Amino acid sequence: MTGSTIDPSKAALNYHVSEVEASGHGHEAHPDHRVFGVIVFLVAEAMIFLGLFVAYLTFRAVAPTWPPEGTPERELLLPGINTIILIASSFVIHKAEPAIKQGDVKAVQKWFVLTALMGAIFLAGQIVEYFNLEFGLKTNLYASTFYVLTGFHGLHVCFGLILILAVLWRSRQAGHYSQTSHFGIEAAEVYWHFVDVVWIVLFLLLYIL
Repeated sequence: MTGSTIDPSKAALNYHVSEVEASGHGHEAHPDHRVFGVIVFLVAEAMIFLGLFVAYLTFRAVAPTWPPEGTPERELLLPGINTIILIASSFVIHKAEPAIKQGDVKAVQKWFVLTALMGAIFLAGQIVEYFNLEFGLKTNLYASTFYVLTGFHGLHVCFGLILILAVLWRSRQAGHYSQTSHFGIEAAEVYWHFVDVVWIVLFLLLYIL
């Protein structure tokens, strides 16, 4: 009879282990689709920008002259510097990915802080450009589309900075980001690359072509 006695504490422990294993298997059966969700969101955002690009190109195609006569020439120096800074920031933020895969949260923080500073410099440069432009929002059709396109993009840069700062804030908590758990870092990086690519298209359309 004593050989068949079941220890309640061992039975409870075995049950708990079984529950943990079952939950682990369940997690494997439901992969993380959050990055895919971010990509779907960015595709939707890209469609909005595409609509604005098509509108701009349509206005340009039907206008007798573009920009309209009397529109002051745009200064390329400041926007060119801004473009270099924003493109370089994509390479900077990308360095956070191999860092977190090595478990180096401090390096991630360093690269994200530098990226945030570069993004803030870009926005400051854009504000300075606005104050020095010789045309306003209602000057003509070109001026209106210029402000809408650059302003809408600037709004996305602001949102990207908020994402980066949120990641930095969360990274203060020990163990929040690790080699196997770093969705926030991935999402912020993917979004920032999107912002950079959109600006390259904008720069070509508004300043070069």
